[in-house]
Amino acid sequence: MSVFVKASSSRSKSLKSILGGIAVLGTSALVLAGCAPAAETEEPSGPREDLTLKIGTILPQSGSLAFLGPPEEAGVALAAQDINDADLGITVEVEYRDSGDTTTDTATVSVTDLLSLDVSAIIGAASSGVSKTVIDQIVGAGVVQFSPANTSPDFTTYADDNLYWRTAPSDILQGEVLGNLIAEDGAATLGLIVLNDAYGTGLAGAVKDTFEAAGGEVVAETLFNEGESNFAAQISEVTAANPDAIAVITFDQAKSIVPALVGAGYPGDQLYFVDGNLADYSADFAAGLIEGAKGTLPGLDTGKLGDFTDRLLEIDPDLTDYSYAAESYDAVVLIALAALAANSTDGADIASKLQEVSGGSGDGEKATDFASAAQIILDGGVVDYDGYSGPITFDENGDPTEATIGIYEYGADNKYTRIN
Repeated sequence: MSVFVKASSSRSKSLKSILGGIAVLGTSALVLAGCAPAAETEEPSGPREDLTLKIGTILPQSGSLAFLGPPEEAGVALAAQDINDADLGITVEVEYRDSGDTTTDTATVSVTDLLSLDVSAIIGAASSGVSKTVIDQIVGAGVVQFSPANTSPDFTTYADDNLYWRTAPSDILQGEVLGNLIAEDGAATLGLIVLNDAYGTGLAGAVKDTFEAAGGEVVAETLFNEGESNFAAQISEVTAANPDAIAVITFDQAKSIVPALVGAGYPGDQLYFVDGNLADYSADFAAGLIEGAKGTLPGLDTGKLGDFTDRLLEIDPDLTDYSYAAESYDAVVLIALAALAANSTDGADIASKLQEVSGGSGDGEKATDFASAAQIILDGGVVDYDGYSGPITFDENGDPTEATIGIYEYGADNKYTRIN
C-alpha cells in the first residue's frame, strides 16, 4: 500500500495536519506541490564551447556515517562516467575527499583543498551536522553545495545565496512517515534515543509531533553527543519508561545501542531505525537480534532500478549498501545539465539553472538519462530531468518537492528488505 499526499510547499505550514491520521503501510510516497513561478528561459549567451566541470566530494570515508560513503561515491563516479561517455559538450572531473564527522575538522580541511582546486560544485556532506560546519565556507566562495543525503529542515531557509541544493527530502517528511508507521503498528507509547545534532533533533521532533498527533505519547526522550561511546544512561532512562516502541535516531552508534537495548531485555522487534542507521547488521549482531524491527529510508527501491545497482557494482564490487547512491548520481547529472543550460561552469550560473533542469520551473521536456537530457538543452529546449532517485523537481529553496520514503523490515539475518 502507498500513500500519495499533496500539500502546500510553504515550510511554515506543518504537514502534521495532513498526515497525522493517515495509515502508512509498505511504501509511502509524499509529495509537496511546488509553488515556484515558472522561470523565463533565456538562451545561453555567446557561442557554445566544450565545458570542463570540476566537481569535488566531501562524503564520509571515515566517521559515524562511513557506511554511506561507498554507495555515494559510487553514484558520483557512475554519473561522471555516463556524462563523459555521452561526449555532448561537457566533461566532468571529480576530486574525492573525506567529510569525516562532527568530531573532527576533516570536512573543513577537505573543503579548503577543493576550493583551492577551483571546483564549481561540491557534493556532500552526507551528515547535516557536517554540512552546517562548511556551508558558509562553500557558498561564500560562490561554489554550489549539493548534498545527496542532508535531511535537516534547517537548510530549507538557510541564507545560502541560492547555492545550496539537495536531492534528499527534508526530515519533516521522513518523520511523518516513521511517526505514523509506529502508531499504525499499534504502539501507544514511544521512547526516543537521539543524536544531539541538526539531523537527530530535527528528525526526532518530526517523529514526536506525528506520533502524538496520531494519539500516541512520547514517554522518554534522551540525547547523546557525537563522539560518546557509553550509552548506559540513555538506555536506562528510556527502558525505565517501558515504551511500546523505541526509535533509535542515530548514525553508527546503533551498533552499540541496539545490542545493549536488547541485552537489557527490550524486544528487538519493537525497535525502529532511520536512514542514518538503516544498515546491514549481519556481521555485527547475533542472528535474529532485530528480526521484525522496522525502519525508514528516503529514496526509491534500488531493487527496482533495473541495472543501476549492477552498474554501481562495476564501479565498486565491494558495495553491500546502496543508500543515497541514486541521490548522489542525480546530483552530479543535475549539476552537469545546469552547467550546459547556463553554458558556464561558474557556481552561481549553475545554481541559477538547477531548478529549471529539474522541472521546477513548470516547463520542460521529460528525460530520464543524461544523454537525452543534454541533447534537449543543446537543441535549444528546456529539460525536465527525472532520475534514479525520482522526479526530484526542486522548489525555490533547493528542496525536492517530491519524495518517496521507503519502509523496511529486518529479517533473522539482520539484513533489511523493503516492504511492498
